[in-house]
Amino acid sequence: MAEQSTPKPERATQAEGKQIPIEDANAASQQEGAAEQGGAPEAADVASDVVKEAEEVLEGQPEEAAPTNDELVAQAQAEAKDWQDKYLRLHAEWDTYRRRTAEQREQERVRAGEKLVEKLLPVIDDFERTIDYAEKNGEAGLIDGVKAVHNKFVNVLESGGVQVINPAGEAFDALECQAVATVDDASVPDETVHEVYQKGYKMGTKVLRAAMVTVTTGGPKRPKPESEGE
Repeated sequence: MAEQSTPKPERATQAEGKQIPIEDANAASQQEGAAEQGGAPEAADVASDVVKEAEEVLEGQPEEAAPTNDELVAQAQAEAKDWQDKYLRLHAEWDTYRRRTAEQREQERVRAGEKLVEKLLPVIDDFERTIDYAEKNGEAGLIDGVKAVHNKFVNVLESGGVQVINPAGEAFDALECQAVATVDDASVPDETVHEVYQKGYKMGTKVLRAAMVTVTTGGPKRPKPESEGE
């Protein structure tokens, strides 16, 4: 019976999941023995090898080139031009908005004037009819007609926001009245409007024309309002 030959093993050890040939394993064992006899390699040599490998890896990667001065200047000029274009567009839009707003205000002012004139046209018609009646029938009844037209005219102004300043018998207000003379009168408090020579007019808080009045002197001092005395 022939002897069975035992096959020579090709793999003897495993390291990190991979099979290592017997020759490599023997060489490794010899190196380990040499290391035990002669000592482990120095740490400086190991570090040097690591640095060299890292340099080789870095040399193989492309490096980003730093921008030159000309490229930086070109980039800054492009950004400045972009901001200049934005400013010019914004300035043009603002001019357009301001012009349109001014036109709208002018149109509103014109429309307000048109409405006032439309309301005053019937008053003019009443004046003309009153004059025509006086010419044909004499002056009898003319005063009553003129008074009626006057009341109608004032009503039209008041409907448009105009207020009549007629402060007869009231305390003098320098913001709405203009004193043209003084009158001695001890029966009323000092600085009381005695007579209104010319009525004033205002719209809201704006005085269109101050009233021309006379003011009393020689009377007792006017008591201060309660709100001011507190």
